[in-house]
Amino acid sequence: MPRQLSFWIHWRTLIEVLADFSFIVIVIVTAVKWVGAGLPVDLKLVLGYALLLSLIMLPINAWLGLYQRIHYRTLYDSRARAVLSLHLAIPIAALAFAVLQITDVSREFLEIAAMIGLFGVLTNRVRMAHARNRPIPRDRVLVYGIGERAAMVKEALDKQDDLVEIVGFFPSPAERVAKVPEGKVTPRDGALMDVVHRLKANEIVVAVTERRGGAIPLRELLDCKLRGIRVYDLASYFEQTLGQIRLDALYAGWLIFGDGFSQGGLRTVVKQIFDILCALILLVLAAPVMLLAAAAIVIESGFPILYRQERVGLHGRLFNVVKFRSMRTDAEKDGTPRWATAKDDRVTRVGRIMRKTRIDELPQLFSILSGDMSLVGPRPERPFFVDQLTKQIPFYSVRHSVKPGVTGWAQVRYHYGASVEDSAEKLQYDLYYVKNHSLMLDLVVLFETVGVVLMAKGAR
Repeated sequence: MPRQLSFWIHWRTLIEVLADFSFIVIVIVTAVKWVGAGLPVDLKLVLGYALLLSLIMLPINAWLGLYQRIHYRTLYDSRARAVLSLHLAIPIAALAFAVLQITDVSREFLEIAAMIGLFGVLTNRVRMAHARNRPIPRDRVLVYGIGERAAMVKEALDKQDDLVEIVGFFPSPAERVAKVPEGKVTPRDGALMDVVHRLKANEIVVAVTERRGGAIPLRELLDCKLRGIRVYDLASYFEQTLGQIRLDALYAGWLIFGDGFSQGGLRTVVKQIFDILCALILLVLAAPVMLLAAAAIVIESGFPILYRQERVGLHGRLFNVVKFRSMRTDAEKDGTPRWATAKDDRVTRVGRIMRKTRIDELPQLFSILSGDMSLVGPRPERPFFVDQLTKQIPFYSVRHSVKPGVTGWAQVRYHYGASVEDSAEKLQYDLYYVKNHSLMLDLVVLFETVGVVLMAKGAR
């Protein structure tokens, strides 16, 4: 899995993106060369049009989550996203015709070819997202260990990644009781490299609790790595495979001595400039929507329009986050903070619409301009909950080492959190962002946020 600009992109995703890009270009150029033979067609212009359409189509698919390797969408949901992608791409194709001034004679051929290319790509996206037996080869993983951590690897991969096949579990000398299926345990009747060859594994995941006293065969693992077998410890494997840093596989030394978690001056300046420019542009574009939202709030439930609430920001500093009021004015009349729940009866009708579409978050753009928040980062939490979560969840305070964000990696990877358990799950994605944050990762989060908003997912 190659690492691109400080975050991990799975090689299968790169193959799928390249295949979709090539398919659109090949279909358009082939159709013009074959159907339009002998007509006055400028092939360079046609190729330019095909490349432009491909380059625009790929971000649309990314926004709608069609390249997410791990997802929980239904087939109906994927089809709806594909239809929306097609409706967004058609006007872009028409605009490209107008800008490039392609000859009238070739217009109908290009229109048909473009639609065939787009429809073929989207049909394949839906098929690949729900196919049980995909044509792309699976990763064959040998887990070193048979205890609790090995069982955790099996449970996580069975649930979240159908492109990985666990071919066996190699017992560590320090583990006596197997927590994994007995039929998958490989006897220790030879060297680790021999087992790897016999099972045709291309990855080894070290999943043992005890690391001392020869529990990990460092020399054998090194031999495997030198022969082209990828070897991961548990924390690194989940980081690269699932885009999260698992709390149950995390220890302080990995955080301290590993790479990432860079808060350099250049990154800070670039992020701040990016945040300010994007906030100004979004405020201008969203101004009409914000005025309509304010009017709707007043009509339904009167004043106040805005809701201010104390949140924990960078390095634990407190600040006031500002949102459009989406709940009744007496939502917490007893003074006790409560998690928002599904179908929360405190939410107004207008508020429910704003939460679904994230309109209630738009005033936070002013918090970006004031320097309290960033466009992308861990969502800021209330001090009452932070005190609870810091005591109950290890490494929770690490998320406060970067500015909180209007949207974040956890928001596009996990549903709305309304409990300590949900907060622990989301922290695993927040830690991934804190460790790997970059301008490119921010752009990926923003693209996927658009898809989340369009699909009205994850809000309460």
